[in-house]
Amino acid sequence: MFRQRNNSLHDPESDERQHESKVNELRDAIGPLSGCSLKYCSDECLRRYLEARNWNVEKTKKMLEDTLQWRSTYKPEEIIWDEVAIESETGKAFRANFHDRHGRTVLIMKPGLQNTKSIDNQIRHLVYLMENAILNLPKEQEQMAWLIDYTGWSMSTSVPIKSARDTVHILQNHYPERLAVAFLYNPPRIFQAFWKIVKYFLDTKTFNKVKFVYPKDKESVELMSSYFDIDNLPTEFGGKATLNYDHNEFSKMMSLDDQKTAALWEFTPKNSQPL
Repeated sequence: MFRQRNNSLHDPESDERQHESKVNELRDAIGPLSGCSLKYCSDECLRRYLEARNWNVEKTKKMLEDTLQWRSTYKPEEIIWDEVAIESETGKAFRANFHDRHGRTVLIMKPGLQNTKSIDNQIRHLVYLMENAILNLPKEQEQMAWLIDYTGWSMSTSVPIKSARDTVHILQNHYPERLAVAFLYNPPRIFQAFWKIVKYFLDTKTFNKVKFVYPKDKESVELMSSYFDIDNLPTEFGGKATLNYDHNEFSKMMSLDDQKTAALWEFTPKNSQPL
């Protein structure tokens, strides 16, 4: 006569309470922090790491401690634009002047415009751009979007597989849940051989965020337009906007952001000049 209520129904309030409990448990597990580590480990940060490890506190603790160790030696927040500016001279990677439909920061990458040989500095440049994109996220946003244009890409301009693996490791393990979506726009057929190897370095969550877009494929183009306003999207990504990368202007903007970063992390920037 009476049916038992289904307790398996999704309860957002219960989920939130459980997640809050996990955040507190993780904070207790990692113990007292100081300096940059304390500032880095906000509740939002702990939630991202927990999400990346499916809310397993023990696994998350290991992941977070590895990141704190990496940040203490690599010091990504202290990289300044002058140290990596050469990497952007051709416009191969930079922060866009528009957002996606969710207000997220957008990074544009054009690997076909590769202009340097130092893999270490290329990775430092990407780390710098990640930190800068995070700096410029709206308060209500935790994630960013990537647009990758494969015009002119060839095996000769691609990074070595080991470097690709190292880069993926940094992004997945030290910037968890920072990527919302990555659009790989019109990659050539030869890219498939490279991708078959690289995709094995990606965890399932990251892999599912990678979207291939081909201008003649209606479904992928519609997916692209669901994320971006076509009027703001550059023509090289199927939009209507004209994108002219000006390295000098971008450098000025990054130099100003360097001082904002230094103020946020409370240190004196190298080559500091007053705002």
